Amino acid sequence: MAVRWLRRYRCGVVLSEQACVSGEMPDAIGWKKACHSVLVECKLSRADFLADRDKHFRQNPDTGVGCERYYLVPRGLIQTGELPTGWGLLEVCAREIERVKPSAKNLRSATGFQNEMNLLLASLRRVEIRIEPESITDFLKWKNRMAEYNRGTLPEGLVAEHEEGNGFLLETTGD
Repeated sequence: MAVRWLRRYRCGVVLSEQACVSGEMPDAIGWKKACHSVLVECKLSRADFLADRDKHFRQNPDTGVGCERYYLVPRGLIQTGELPTGWGLLEVCAREIERVKPSAKNLRSATGFQNEMNLLLASLRRVEIRIEPESITDFLKWKNRMAEYNRGTLPEGLVAEHEEGNGFLLETTGD
């Protein structure tokens, strides 16, 4: 549900349960344009929520990932006053997610950004290993070769690099 919510929240890249060097393993994290990240931690019980507070990246939030940070819980499991500073609250009721409290948008520090980069690079490496013997670079070059082979036309479903648009590199617009 967290992954679907992040996609509806306009995150173009979404990962779930991928570890980073800090030891944090987000249940789901997504990136919007301008490298703006949104973390969602899912908790099904109060005990799980309370135990989460003791993790070192919660005790030292500067090491945590996410410009925005949310807990996703069943309705009524926690109160907004119990949230860490700046965190938002998403509640599930009847298979729908309601944003009860929005997150602050500036929670990620420089250290958190480095941890996110570690998470992304480790995830890319896992993908590269799975598509071997081709590397990601070779795979992307293949797309360009296909266009040349087809006299400038890419196979159906593929778009040229200049048409892809990379909103992740644009300056932030505050959304």
